Amino acid sequence: MVNKFLFPNGGSETYIFKVGEELNKMGHEVQYFGMEHSKNVVGNDFDCYTQNMDFHSGKLNRFLYPFKIIYSSEARKKMKKILKEYRPDVVHLNNFNFQLTPSILYAIRDYSKKNKIKVIYTAHDSQLVCPNHLMYISLRKERCQRCIEGKYTECIKNKCIHNSLAKSILGYLEHLLYSMLHTYKIIDQIIVPSNFMADMLRRNDDLREKVYVLRNFVDVSHRNEKKEDYVLYFGRYSHEKGINKLLKICQNLKDIKFVFAGDGPMKGEIEQLGNVTNVGFKSGEELWNLIAKAKFCLFLSECYENCPFSILEAEACGTPVVGCSLGGVPELIEDKIDGEIVNIDNLEEIEDVIKNLWNNEELLELYVNRLKTKKLISLEMYCNRLIELYSE
Repeated sequence: MVNKFLFPNGGSETYIFKVGEELNKMGHEVQYFGMEHSKNVVGNDFDCYTQNMDFHSGKLNRFLYPFKIIYSSEARKKMKKILKEYRPDVVHLNNFNFQLTPSILYAIRDYSKKNKIKVIYTAHDSQLVCPNHLMYISLRKERCQRCIEGKYTECIKNKCIHNSLAKSILGYLEHLLYSMLHTYKIIDQIIVPSNFMADMLRRNDDLREKVYVLRNFVDVSHRNEKKEDYVLYFGRYSHEKGINKLLKICQNLKDIKFVFAGDGPMKGEIEQLGNVTNVGFKSGEELWNLIAKAKFCLFLSECYENCPFSILEAEACGTPVVGCSLGGVPELIEDKIDGEIVNIDNLEEIEDVIKNLWNNEELLELYVNRLKTKKLISLEMYCNRLIELYSE
């Protein structure tokens, strides 16, 4: 199981931990490859990891980082070593760009020339077709699909990666290089958790025939908590997640109590509002309880989301979601059946939906009851299908 981070950091890490644990229970042996870090909670028996690289903070090392971000000879050598030592049947790739780099695919290709091996990739985001992985220009607060159309220089023009010209040039070069080399052809199968992201990847000739849609799993055991009087947002506190709009909504709906659970650069603005309680980052049972007891949850992302675990987790708790109409979100919520879909660019519409659901106990109860019978994919079901894909 390959992922650049081997400690809790986001959706892809949740995925590899849960899937790896379940595969172990099923009798399979799982090892992990990624960056070395003091917070790592999974690893491998061969003490084989790459040097930790933080692409998000600090200035790039003028001489070393540009090369290591585009192509890491260390990652290729380490991947070659662990393949030789472990001799896996399957390499399951997750997030690897910038820190591990696609150089690891060449180690896998070389190994597979003499050994039967399956190469699977789970597309947690748009990293194979978009240099900044978000299809979102943070500088202009604008959704974007230009790189998917082949206009890679837009990454530089719009400083798409962390609003940094240097990082955006590196992202452009990395994207251009591996597109020209057709490197991703080395992958046998691409698991995509939404039809929206599948459509994005299928616009690339090298990926089109490899895409397989398989919705994300969720723990289906957390249900039937008594609802309390608050609306919940949980996730990252950043602009692309719709926090700016959420703050305006909270200001305009002063009679409604909002609870925010998470962390991020907009934490200070959140804590200034009187009808918002910021409980900080939560996980495990604390988070499950917050979700299950909320009247409903908000998911108003400004960027194209794939298949957010947060929506699935809310639905598994029998908590309706008011979600945006972007990306894969409408595939998870049945509008006006078990939740509500809203236009993220229409603030008045969003506020009306929230007010109506807050004051309409009958409608809320209808959504809650429908969610109790909604068919969600359990981890066991997901891993059984995964084994079939591995074996094909």
